[in-house]
Amino acid sequence: MRNLAINKEAQDNLTPSNVLENLLEGNKRFRNNTLETVDYNALVKDTVGGQYPKAVVLSCIDSRVPVEQVFDQTIGDIFVARVAGNFENTDILGSLEYSCAVAGSKLVFVLGHQSCGAVKAACDGVELGNITAMLSNIVPAVKKSSEEITGEANSNNKEFVAKTVANNVLLTMDRIREKSGILQEMEDNGEIKIVGGVYSLETGEVTML
Repeated sequence: MRNLAINKEAQDNLTPSNVLENLLEGNKRFRNNTLETVDYNALVKDTVGGQYPKAVVLSCIDSRVPVEQVFDQTIGDIFVARVAGNFENTDILGSLEYSCAVAGSKLVFVLGHQSCGAVKAACDGVELGNITAMLSNIVPAVKKSSEEITGEANSNNKEFVAKTVANNVLLTMDRIREKSGILQEMEDNGEIKIVGGVYSLETGEVTML
């Protein structure tokens, strides 16, 4: 049973590749229903004085994608930023920069998911209150997919939606690099990796892009 959180020394000894491998191994345990046993009370007490997470995950808010469980991580292991459609904005970028440049995380993981409601809404051009402005962040992925996929460019076309989910992850990764000189430099120096993947609602598997 795990009862100690990651400390500074353990975090310092991790590499971006180590962390990615660890998350994907955790996803395999999740799919096999062999999650690590954890003493939550002990971890709560162990993390009072500080935190040294290994990664930050940018995820959708979807209730079917519980990020910590999906990667079999626990208290003190990962930062999680969530917004419908898992895109970046100024606040998200600041959170990612804090995670890596200040708190020492080694990996930025942009996680999309199958049949994303925000992506479907963007595909259909939904307009409703503040949702309209939010979906504008996903429109570039919709436009890119319309150049790559034949057939209907809306949520009725499952192939189009799947392609847009993937393109949204990839374009978000590109924009993180473009908009954050801090993270771009850290990645260039090998201090972090910026990666992306898509979670399957059907199988629970995270597939890397």
